[in-house]
Amino acid sequence: MSTIVSPSVLSADFANLERDVKMLNSSSAEWLHIDIMDGQFVPNISFGLPVMKAIHKHATKPLDVHLMIATPDDYIDDFKDAGAAILTVHYESCPHLHRTLQRIKSAGMKTGVALNPHTPVDLLKDILHDIDLVLIMSVNPGFGGQKFISQSVEKVRSLKSMITETKAKTLIEVDGGVNLDTGKLLVDAGADALVAGSFVFGSENPVETIQKLGHL
Repeated sequence: MSTIVSPSVLSADFANLERDVKMLNSSSAEWLHIDIMDGQFVPNISFGLPVMKAIHKHATKPLDVHLMIATPDDYIDDFKDAGAAILTVHYESCPHLHRTLQRIKSAGMKTGVALNPHTPVDLLKDILHDIDLVLIMSVNPGFGGQKFISQSVEKVRSLKSMITETKAKTLIEVDGGVNLDTGKLLVDAGADALVAGSFVFGSENPVETIQKLGHL
């Protein structure tokens, strides 16, 4: 089974965003990863709803939206309207996570929960059946191009074991420091989807790089 590749548009050339989105459309990538940062939950600001709407206008693939924001509940409907197919919120920013997931689901999107590097996977055991996707952060969120945290491989393995044990259908996605070497380790440990930004857009042939990641 091939691995889902979700290239991070944050690493695209924003002066040529339409061109880069069309390149991803023509590639074997299954999703487009959209990182939303607010400068509060993470120490950086990326882009907001207007840019995401512009991406959605040209994208022919589902938008895999990762909210690194302090109050995601305030914007669920806005991100649905902007074109999100998957909406991933951080465990650390949702005090009433089950309720948040129900709201995402009722808005017609797939549910995702992201975990920072220090957050253990077993905290999700009781609600795994409500989660379509768990996003393991293999770097500290907020900036691209960071060094891969090797403990993430064991984290993926533990989560996969928990999913199998509970008979959940949850997918595992990993974001941060993903390349062909780390990607292979993650897929072997049980990852279903890989997010790659600078590794894809910084390569000589992004379409070929995406294809290689999908066949790890």
